Amino acid sequence: MSPAFGAMEVEHYSKGVLLEPFVHQVGGHSCVLRFNDKTICKPLIQREHQFYETLPTEMRKFTPQYEGVVSVSFEEDEDGNLCLIAYPLNGDHDNLENLDNSDCESKSKLLRWANKKTMLLENEKISKEWVRQHRKEEKMKSHKLEEEFEWLKKSEVLYYTVEKKGNVSSQLKHHNPWSMKCHQQQLQRMKENAKHRNQYKFILLENLTSRYEVPCVLDLKMGTRQHGDDASEEKKANQIRKCQQSTSAVIGVRVCGMQVYQAGTGQLMFMNKYHGRKLSVQGFKEALYQFFHNGKYLRRELFESVIKKLTELKSVLEKQESYRFYSSSLLIIYDGKERQEVAVDSDPEDLEDLSEESSDESAGAYAYKPTASTVDVRMIDFAHTTCKYYGEDSVVHEGQDTGYVFGLQNLIDIIKEIRDESSE
Repeated sequence: MSPAFGAMEVEHYSKGVLLEPFVHQVGGHSCVLRFNDKTICKPLIQREHQFYETLPTEMRKFTPQYEGVVSVSFEEDEDGNLCLIAYPLNGDHDNLENLDNSDCESKSKLLRWANKKTMLLENEKISKEWVRQHRKEEKMKSHKLEEEFEWLKKSEVLYYTVEKKGNVSSQLKHHNPWSMKCHQQQLQRMKENAKHRNQYKFILLENLTSRYEVPCVLDLKMGTRQHGDDASEEKKANQIRKCQQSTSAVIGVRVCGMQVYQAGTGQLMFMNKYHGRKLSVQGFKEALYQFFHNGKYLRRELFESVIKKLTELKSVLEKQESYRFYSSSLLIIYDGKERQEVAVDSDPEDLEDLSEESSDESAGAYAYKPTASTVDVRMIDFAHTTCKYYGEDSVVHEGQDTGYVFGLQNLIDIIKEIRDESSE
């Protein structure tokens, strides 16, 4: 990056970047926000920040890339909408040099997210006069959306029909229930603390879904233990109870959230952590099957890549001395919009008019082959991670995180079972 270009980017960024809800968040309780197409951010927790800054080299391919820290403030625009705006941390622009902000816009040009609403007020396209004239109508819509949102929060599994035309991510801005819930809770927390505090540190991380057109995301809570060493007795008892009442205690893994595209019906299926906790081991296996099924057929071509990555991760973690990844999650991501290639022995003229819809097991089985290059496996959420290199920790563990490794091995075994049973 040239000095001139760098200076231009810093000046552009210093105006502030409005943070939008990250629409592909399917689990966790911490609010994840979109910084730009390739970067997300979340509230900085010192232990997690320390983990990313001291991350062993061999683990980096299995975690999001860490991209620095920003300062986030809670602001209200002239129309009373509440926003979260990111600024350089203490005027230090060093960690922005390597960030791609080409798609960021200053807050004066960005869409405003309204408090307790999921609708957008497009300030650039809609005049203030129009806003005043339609304020009553907007309030009515807002009330309707709030009622819909209350219903969504109570639904543990739901389906949302995606329009064939238009960007899926833009449609999800209004309908991903978990993302909506976390975003509104974050706004509420910051609103309540606004009089006492209005500057928060957020860490910037790689957006793992950015290269997928229709991201299918599975969030798995890993390990047989979820509470950190510093947990209160009440928190410890609560986490132990959740593990004992779910698949965590039995197989060391449970579903924490899911978003999967059903190509057969054109729907996105969402499953939240409350449903995941209720699953038996057989129910967990069925949920995994559902994650790899697009409504028309099982995405068998994904299995080998997922198994290979999980096995490699297991090998890496077995060598990590004293690390404990309590309450950490594992993401499995693939593209619901299957990318297909024309077979080498196919005649291009014969396939010219073959549509995407006919390239399934019937018409296109001999003409097209699916590719499995888009599968990703990453560890996330390290707020309760510990190891002997964290000098301030009173408890020092020895050896590998057996609970996490146990969960990984069971996950691998179950995916292999699904693969083998589906090929019979």
